[in-house]
Amino acid sequence: MSKLHFTTKHANAATVQRQWFVVDGTNQTVGRVSARIAAILRGKNKAYFTPHVDCGDFVIITNAEKVVFTGNKASEKQYQNFSGYPGGLKEEAAQDLLRRRPEVVLERAIKGMLPKNRLGRQMYKKLFVYAGPNHPHSAQQPKELKF
Repeated sequence: MSKLHFTTKHANAATVQRQWFVVDGTNQTVGRVSARIAAILRGKNKAYFTPHVDCGDFVIITNAEKVVFTGNKASEKQYQNFSGYPGGLKEEAAQDLLRRRPEVVLERAIKGMLPKNRLGRQMYKKLFVYAGPNHPHSAQQPKELKF
C-alpha cells in the first residue's frame, strides 16, 4: 500500500496575480475599513496566501475625508509626531488631522496593521489614498470593492 503525498503550493513573485481595487471611504469606520484593506494588501484573501511573499493586491481609497470614528475617538484620539529633538513632540487630535490631511489617518491605521519589516514596506507601497472622489489610476481598471 503506497502513501499519498500532498505538497503545499507556495506562491512566489512569478505566480502571484495582482488586481486593482478601489474602495469608497464615505461613512466607513476607520478601524474596520483599515483592517479589511490591510488583509487585501497582505494577500490574505487569496487561496495561495504565503506569509513570506507579497501576495497582495493594489488598493485605491477615495473619499478619505469622509471616514468616521466611533464614540469620542474623533476628539480624544491623539496622533503624535516626534522630531527627535528635545521638546519636539507634537500632538494633534484625530478630528484636526482628518480636517487638515485626511489621507494620513487611513495611511497610518493601515500601516500599523502590516508587518514591520521589508515585506511590510513593500506591501504598503501598493496603497493609494486620496481625499476626494477622483484618482489617477483609471488606466489600471480597478474593481469596486464593497464592505
